[in-house]
Amino acid sequence: MGEDRFWDRLAERYARQPIADEAAYQRKLQITRDYLRPDMDVLEFGCGTGGTAILQAPYVRHITAIDFSQAMLDIARAKAAAAGTGNVTFERADITSFVAPEGSFDVILGLSILHLLADKDAVIARVFRLLKPGGVFISSTTCVGDTMGAFKFIAPLGKALGLLPQLDVMTSVELVASLTGAGFAIEQQWQPGRGKAVFIVARAGSRGPQGRVTSGEGAMSRTA
Repeated sequence: MGEDRFWDRLAERYARQPIADEAAYQRKLQITRDYLRPDMDVLEFGCGTGGTAILQAPYVRHITAIDFSQAMLDIARAKAAAAGTGNVTFERADITSFVAPEGSFDVILGLSILHLLADKDAVIARVFRLLKPGGVFISSTTCVGDTMGAFKFIAPLGKALGLLPQLDVMTSVELVASLTGAGFAIEQQWQPGRGKAVFIVARAGSRGPQGRVTSGEGAMSRTA
């Protein structure tokens, strides 16, 4: 089963689920808003049913919100219309094939999505290129490897049977290493409790003429 079909099948039930930890979610929203300005263009990949994009839309110029699940996007568009949100564009796309010029965005959000992708390093490198120099990548990631390392042997079987999505059983140390290795500097890292998603704010370093990182090197939870 393709990843899009897996999430299409779950979209309606997913949309009805309440936020698991409302207090943590609100704190993440507020930390994110500290980095937003009215003149900013934002990308959110893995936007799900659009809840976070709609809540953050009043604080920026425009949000491009992408997801590979058409069913998720249908719900997101309906929610945006009901909320009267006019500065969010929902688009069916995968972050690895999403078409946009390098340096297009001030902030990129990847919330509860990195652990659901097959190659986080390729995705993080893509995010780095899409950000303006000095731009910010904000992520919330379930690091299953911190508490259930043996799950790496179970996840492939669950995916093969259509019971689980693609799952990267990473640790928080591995996640941070991937970010800093791509040229990001970690500005904030917060985890509300053991087993909870790791929330990270990472800033992209500058790039030289050939795209090489010239500063920022080595410095230093899906949503509704």
